[in-house]
Amino acid sequence: MKKLSCIGLVLMLLLAGCAPKLDNDDTTEETTDESAKAIIPKYQISDSYYRTILPFEPSAARGQVVSNMNTRYDMTEMEMGLMRIAQENFSTETYLFKEGQFLDTDTVKSWLQRKYTKEQLAEKEMEEDENLGLNPIDPGTGDIHQRNKENPLYLSHILEHNYMVKKSDQTVGLGGVVIGLALNSVHYYQKEAYGATYETEISEKNLLAEGKKLAEEVLQRLRKMEGLEEVPITIALFKQESNTSVVPGDFVSYTHITKGKSSISSWKDLNEKYMLFPSEEAKEAHRDDNTTFLNFKQDVEKYFPNFNGVIGRGFYIEDQLQELKIEIPIQFYGKTEAIGFTQYVTGLVMEHFPEYIAVEVTVSSVYGEESLIVRKANATEPIVHIYQ
Repeated sequence: MKKLSCIGLVLMLLLAGCAPKLDNDDTTEETTDESAKAIIPKYQISDSYYRTILPFEPSAARGQVVSNMNTRYDMTEMEMGLMRIAQENFSTETYLFKEGQFLDTDTVKSWLQRKYTKEQLAEKEMEEDENLGLNPIDPGTGDIHQRNKENPLYLSHILEHNYMVKKSDQTVGLGGVVIGLALNSVHYYQKEAYGATYETEISEKNLLAEGKKLAEEVLQRLRKMEGLEEVPITIALFKQESNTSVVPGDFVSYTHITKGKSSISSWKDLNEKYMLFPSEEAKEAHRDDNTTFLNFKQDVEKYFPNFNGVIGRGFYIEDQLQELKIEIPIQFYGKTEAIGFTQYVTGLVMEHFPEYIAVEVTVSSVYGEESLIVRKANATEPIVHIYQ
């Protein structure tokens, strides 16, 4: 128990050291766009995260991400990756986070539709100004497989983040908007309602080209919205994985449009990739990293010889492993067994993985999470937490 208390104390101290002190008290500001009071938290838990204005105001399109994205992995990465890209132009020290308030549910739904022909509009009893779909027209005639191959649904979701900035007159105003466009790498369709589901792959070349065209149109529409005429805007393209993938997709490119500009001048293509360990793909693309993981897995299995459930998800930037998250589900028959196993795995983490890689290990059982091991990049000591 004394050892466990020491571990908890070390965890609290290390976490406290990661949270820089900002102000002595929470600050109350008046937002310029709504003339309402807002509280700015005084603590920022990490340089990687923005402070969020309180009271929390949900996105105007809240809930759409669940129905529009293929997997929970894609949902998480699109949100967190978009925040990572935002930091290229909106510093976490200067800007405050607020969920998107300009694109509401109806707007997002209408933009995700297909464009309609005049005949289709008449059939649906819609006006031309309601024809807002950003996905390609489906002519509605001919072989359905060919139609979907030639005119797949490229755009699956639109995510908006707002970044606020404190002004000299002690008010808070909109400082920037970041938009994420989720693009399908696989298009799913049916010949008839409730029938079999078919699929057609979309090449990354086509996905990137169509995504950049979509971004141009989205920018034009945003500039016509009240409050967005002059604000800086970043638009990022996210490639979704298939609906059976156990790793998330990745951002492939982004552009930043400066204040008042209404056209895109350049793009920055990204080389990011998530990889499953162990896997044939990892073995082929990153043999050394895959071998290191297999050696770690083999040593874990020495503790419980009949166990082989260790999996990892690695995040690469420019083909360099940045972060590795490992899951170890296992059956324990007592808390002391879980503690002993966690101590053993902690030693393996420090022994096997290079210091420049951030490693996070979650040990779980049928009762839930048992322990968490975190070794930050270039850290000499791990953070270990035993769940009570």
